[in-house]
Amino acid sequence: MTEAVDPRTIRGLVFDKDGTLFDFHATWSVWASGLIEKLCHASPGAADDLAGRLGYDRAARQFLPESAVIAGTMEVVIDAIRATLPGLDEAPLRRMILASTAAADQIEVTPLLPLLDRLIAGGKTLGLATNDSEAPARAHLARAGVLDRFTFVAGYDSGHGAKPAPGMLTAFCAATGLAPRACAMVGDSIHDLESGRAAGMTAVAVLTGVATRAELAPHADVVLPSVGALPEWLGLA
Repeated sequence: MTEAVDPRTIRGLVFDKDGTLFDFHATWSVWASGLIEKLCHASPGAADDLAGRLGYDRAARQFLPESAVIAGTMEVVIDAIRATLPGLDEAPLRRMILASTAAADQIEVTPLLPLLDRLIAGGKTLGLATNDSEAPARAHLARAGVLDRFTFVAGYDSGHGAKPAPGMLTAFCAATGLAPRACAMVGDSIHDLESGRAAGMTAVAVLTGVATRAELAPHADVVLPSVGALPEWLGLA
């Protein structure tokens, strides 16, 4: 863990996206089901193979806890598809995945607009660091009406690397002038928390993703039920 920090001194908050701001299963399980059907509609065997590579339970219509997709980048999805359907060309496949992820309906874990406005009114600067691509991430935030609340938005393809490396968080600090010690990384996966700790930030776990409290607690400075608990933890409520 990082050295204990008084939450009231935190000025910057960097959020993960899926499983943190938006419900992972409600969003991406529906997307995965549609993707598998679109690509493998003529071959049930290929559909089962692709689902297995993605770590997706077709019967339950949800990702398995060990799925690499949960905390991974789009490359995980593309590699799984091309291993199952090697005849697909990468460039059009990549364009299709980008378009479909940007269009995916995002289900907020809590009403985001009032929450983010409360944090900003409390003097917090907000950023987003996701292992999704930057363009879909911006589309999701815009559709939720909160894109302009974020001073910094980065995806794995923004030039700063992917989590658990700290590059996106370091870039947030460079963009805002905030010291890492004055910032917290808020996320639902071990990748998020390791990224925060590597950057020298406070690591805040939330339980709105797939990982359990027991899995996240050893990597976190604090575990909250959801981002909705942030104002009280920060001393704003």
